[in-house]
Amino acid sequence: MVIFDCNGVPVDSEPLATAIVSQAFMRAGFALTPDIVARYFTGRRPADMFAEVEIAAGRRLPPDFAASVASVTLRRFRAELRATKHAAYALSWLRGPKCVASSSSIDRIRVSLESTDLIRFFEPNLFSASDVRNGKPAPDLFLHAAGKMRVSPSECIVVEDSAVGVGAGVAAGMTVIGFVGGSHAAGQLGNQLRAAGARAVISDMRALKSTIIDLRGW
Repeated sequence: MVIFDCNGVPVDSEPLATAIVSQAFMRAGFALTPDIVARYFTGRRPADMFAEVEIAAGRRLPPDFAASVASVTLRRFRAELRATKHAAYALSWLRGPKCVASSSSIDRIRVSLESTDLIRFFEPNLFSASDVRNGKPAPDLFLHAAGKMRVSPSECIVVEDSAVGVGAGVAAGMTVIGFVGGSHAAGQLGNQLRAAGARAVISDMRALKSTIIDLRGW
């Protein structure tokens, strides 16, 4: 089975998502630029990010902060989000079971995939870290997805674009492919993903099938 992270893998969402949450932090009086959000929180659950910001700042976010960010994100994703280049091609040629396992809420996962016409490749196999105790880099989400799909973790390949996501896949006992083809990918991201345990790193979705075959003989 192939388990895909959502943000930054099949959908090119990271720049838009970090801009939205940075703007919300700024309006609330928390000086977190998009670069800071990306550096420290890419791949993390929103709830974990908000909790860590509150601890670091020593004060609480507004009571409606999380709901407001979620609402704005869904609205803008519906209007602006695009699929990662060649994602549909890669998914069309990828045989066998596959799913999405993301730190986002299930609503955001669904809107992301519906807006980019990719949900047909995954539904109903959509899994959110909101349904597990610990978010990435803990392995809980990937183990949850494997359990629901009735596949052994050792038979799973994870496709991830963040170091915390790669770490979660490795901790789950899965083989991880790093993806650096999103518009947010910086020059050192590939090295960071390898350092976190990615067995291979690709920058083009068209290389996914051959990479999986090389790693596992699928």
